Amino acid sequence: MSGGQEGGVRSVWWAVRVPGAPAPFDTAHLRVYYPARPTGSDAERLSGVLAADPAGAPYPVVLLVSGVNVGQDAYRWLAMELAARGVVAVTYDWVGVLFAGLHGITPGVDLDAARPDGYGSRPTSPSLRPVLDALAQLTGPLDGLLDLDRVALVGHSAGGTVALQSARFLPEVRAVASYGAHTMVATMLGWPAGTVLPAQVDCPVMLLAGTHDGVINGSADRYGEDMATRADPITRTFDEALPDADGTNLLVRLAGANHFGIVHPLDPTSARAFLDEEATAEPEATRALLVDLLSGFLAVHLRGEPADGFDRLLAQLGTTSSIASFRRR
Repeated sequence: MSGGQEGGVRSVWWAVRVPGAPAPFDTAHLRVYYPARPTGSDAERLSGVLAADPAGAPYPVVLLVSGVNVGQDAYRWLAMELAARGVVAVTYDWVGVLFAGLHGITPGVDLDAARPDGYGSRPTSPSLRPVLDALAQLTGPLDGLLDLDRVALVGHSAGGTVALQSARFLPEVRAVASYGAHTMVATMLGWPAGTVLPAQVDCPVMLLAGTHDGVINGSADRYGEDMATRADPITRTFDEALPDADGTNLLVRLAGANHFGIVHPLDPTSARAFLDEEATAEPEATRALLVDLLSGFLAVHLRGEPADGFDRLLAQLGTTSSIASFRRR
């Protein structure tokens, strides 16, 4: 992928209302990262907003969908890395309604869309459509430089779950990747214990997971299961929720990584990191591996680059101790 090394990566801010959400919990704040090429103009000097590099335009878009109570700054490192590799990466914070009357950072879950009589009829997250639509209204250095017909969803934890449950209702989405996410559904929504819902996707999917995910294990009772005896929900999602796709659907387990391996820096005052296992892999190595995997996957499915380069990367990684297991279907 081409990057914006001459000017580096810059970002701009935007905001959008989420229809149906109660005020004041009805606004998502977006940060849009892009490859920059400064012109040295007075406008740049006075505003601090640098021109986008037109060389890679129109840029495909990657929407990073956060876990519950994980602020968008936790994914800034990843957004910057992806933007340096030739995409526009978008993060967002939506402080909305959580379960049990609590409020916090959320990708949003339409509970009725996740119940047995509603699942598969619409996205389970009400934020994805308005956030993507807001990018078409974006003014400033990226005006006219976005390819909004080439979008990928990259979600962490609950953000990955809603991406897997919603992608086919967003026709511009060409690929989905998730980290620490599955489609097992809570019994409180009316499903039998241990139910894995079919993913609502019609594009390639890459499921990424760490071998030391304490948060998923610590949530077993939510799904009517026993932590000690349950089958791994991410493996079940790969086996039961995804279709065969001529090898373009992937499951990659990162050795020694935990649930928050995709997060940097980790905020100890929010979310459920206290449930996580201790990572045995170096966090920097985990993040570098994630960038390689994600950028290779996105190069094929967003930018149309030949798959053989990504295949060689996977083959190379498969011979190292950093990958615990790798599957295709």
